[in-house]
Amino acid sequence: MYQRKQCNLKAFGQAVREARESRGMTREHLAEGLDLSARYIMYIETRGQHPGLQRLYELATLFNISIDQFFFPDSSGSKTTLRRQIDSLLDDMDDSDLAVINATAKAIHESKKLNE
Repeated sequence: MYQRKQCNLKAFGQAVREARESRGMTREHLAEGLDLSARYIMYIETRGQHPGLQRLYELATLFNISIDQFFFPDSSGSKTTLRRQIDSLLDDMDDSDLAVINATAKAIHESKKLNE
């Protein structure tokens, strides 16, 4: 028999807040753009308020947040929000920027190998 699970979107709200703040966007600015109240945005970010499906979609796509990690926390097959946001940043970089990122990633990888 199917075991009913409770949906907790507090982590989604935190991801929205972090993404909004990283863009230098206020709650008021975000709320205005989505035709919502700033208080509703605050409830999503701090209380785990469950937005409607359309609002969930708008927030996830606006901030490139993967909702898989919130609905399927035990699944490691999908990219996390952080991974998707990094991928999005990489898309806007030129080859010299990517060379710096590549060298940095290699150095981190080598450092981890040495510490094991």
